[in-house]
Formats: sequence, structure tokens, C-alpha cells
Amino acid sequence: MAVKILSVDDEMDLELLLTQYFRRQIRKGEYEFTFAHNGLEALTMLLNHQDFDIILSDINMPEMDGLTLLTKINEMRNPALKCIMVSAYGDMGNIRQAMNNGAFDFATKPIDLDDLSLTIEKAIKQIKYIREMQAEHTQLESIKGDLAIAREIQLAILPRIFPPFPENEDQLDIAAQMTAAKDVGGDFYDFFRIDDDRIGFVIADVSGKGIPAAIFMAVSRTLIRATGIRGGSPAECMRYVNELLAKESVNCMFVTVFYGIYNIQTGEITYCNAGHNPPYLLKHDSCVEALPMSKDPMVGAVEGLSYHEQKIQLEKGDALFMFTDGVTEAMNVSLEEFGEQRMEQTLQQADGKSGQEVIDAVTGEVKAFVEEAEQSDDITMLVLKRKA
Repeated sequence: MAVKILSVDDEMDLELLLTQYFRRQIRKGEYEFTFAHNGLEALTMLLNHQDFDIILSDINMPEMDGLTLLTKINEMRNPALKCIMVSAYGDMGNIRQAMNNGAFDFATKPIDLDDLSLTIEKAIKQIKYIREMQAEHTQLESIKGDLAIAREIQLAILPRIFPPFPENEDQLDIAAQMTAAKDVGGDFYDFFRIDDDRIGFVIADVSGKGIPAAIFMAVSRTLIRATGIRGGSPAECMRYVNELLAKESVNCMFVTVFYGIYNIQTGEITYCNAGHNPPYLLKHDSCVEALPMSKDPMVGAVEGLSYHEQKIQLEKGDALFMFTDGVTEAMNVSLEEFGEQRMEQTLQQADGKSGQEVIDAVTGEVKAFVEEAEQSDDITMLVLKRKA
């Protein structure tokens, strides 16, 4: 597109001079000149046609001088509109004032057209750069809006209604919380009814952060839920989901998963830990015990893997506390990690607390520890407690 230049000068000879000197650029469609003979006329043109790129303005003109015109142009707040001011060589006071008021450059009369041509080319480079920045800013604002929607979608696919199984409220307490480090995250939790007596529950952490992790998270969560709801064993569920994810994995992404099936009537949990942090068993006598470290691999990295399962028994008042490493690896401004020891000390005070109260207690301790430090990883917790 042609660079649109508005020349503002009460000397009529300048119009002929410019069109003659820049005739090649005009003929090629590179430059397009428009002429005004005072500041008021130029301002009217600017208000009616807001696509000018460069204003070449004399300072001393009737009706509205160049300095007043420059002030009006500044009020338009268009950083891509560049003003080149023109005045007599001895009028350095006005030229200095124009530069202080935001003029891009200046030229003195009689105008050296070769020098003016270089000044216009320099202005065009600045205009191009500013417009590229404006386009990137617009694109970033659009992405920001998309991320906000993506965050709402991601939160919507996670269970948010508690208690999730009101018909078993007197037997079971489930609470969960996910706080993403960025607009969207890679952690997730889920729980679903398998049959009248069994409930499946899962907590997982996708490798990486941001949009790729969020997409992989959505796929992983859907596959685990769709597979688990069939009622198969946790080990078989992880084996099947691993095969599906490994075949489609991009950039070697994977997910660590703790998937369990809870029997509401007996309190027994059958679980498979696929490379995830060992959860903590919170006994009703305030004893806190970490489950054995997982020996099974993460899900989605390599095809053809087998998984194993174990069992634990929840007595009345016992709870299982599950978390992602964003909890223990939360760092303060000194780059110290919150750590397992601080978390265990908090969990030892969990006797008699509801699942949400346990999560709130850990969340409070983490926030007090990190203070003003930026959250570096997604933080997710899930508590399942036997009430009867």
C-alpha cells in the first residue's frame, strides 16, 4: 500500500516541488501526497481520513500554525502517525519546541529534498515497526481472550459440585482443588461412579505447562474416565490408556496418574500409581503414612507397558490425601521448596477435619511459605475420606 503523506504549507510552490521530486515513487504507487494550506484545513482532513502515515507541516502558517496542529495530532494518540516539521533555518526556537512536543524530525527551508527523502524513509521504517508491534499486541490480546475462555472450559470439565455424590454423603467425603500456574494447566482430578458400591477417582500431572499440557490433560482425563467407568481394574485401565496416549503422543509428552477405585461399603481402595507422587494415608488417630513409592511408569510415554495395583483399607475417619508436585515443589523468593516435611506437619493436624478443610490448611501453609514468589507449577489436591 502507498505511504500516505499530508503536506501542510501555505506556500503553493511546495506542492509542485514535492510532486516533481517524488514523481517516480508516486507513479509506482509507493507514495501518495495530499496537500493542505494551513493547519485548520489539515486537521479537517485528518479527522475525515484517518489513514495518513506522515504529516509534513510548516510551522508558520495562517489560521492554525504547525505547533498547534502538532498538539491536535498528539491528542489523536496514534503512535504510527509521524510528523516532520518545516521552518526557516533561523527559527530554531520553534523547531526545538516542536521536537520537544513529539515531532518525529524536522527540515529547514529552503528544503533539501534529498535529505527530506531520507527523513521520510526513516519515518516509514518507524511506522512499519510500530504497526508490526500494534498487530502483535492485537494478536496477543486475542490470544489472551482465547486463554481466558480455555481456562473456563478446562475448569468446567473438572468436577466442581461438592459433595459429588450426595446420596452417599453420610458415608464418603470428597474434596478437590486445582490451581493452574498459568492461564491453563496440565494437572487434573476426577471422580465418577462405576456402580452402586464403587467410585473411581484420579489425580494426574501432565508433563510441561501451558496450552500443550492443557490439551494433553483434556485428552488424558477423557480417556481415563471413559475407560474407568467401564469398571475394569486400575492396572488394566492404565495399560489401556497408556497404549492410546503413547500412539498419539507429541514431543514425548506423558502424564503421571494415581487412579483408584473406592468401595463405599467396605472402605477398600484398589489403586494403580503410574509414576505419581505417593499419596498420604491420614489415619483417624492422627498418624500420617505415605503409600509406597510407585514402581510403575508414567502413562503415554512408551507403548507396551504393564501396570500393577495394590490395595489399602480405609477405616472410619481415615482419609487419603493426594497431590501433585506443585505442592511440595512450591518455592519462596529464596528458591527454597515447601517440601514434604512441611506438608506432613500440616497433615498431622488433619484429624477431625473435612476433606476441604485439609486442602484449605495445606493451601494456607503453602501461601504463607511462598509469600510473594510467583507460582511455578500447577497445584492440585484431592482428598477422599471415609465417614462411615
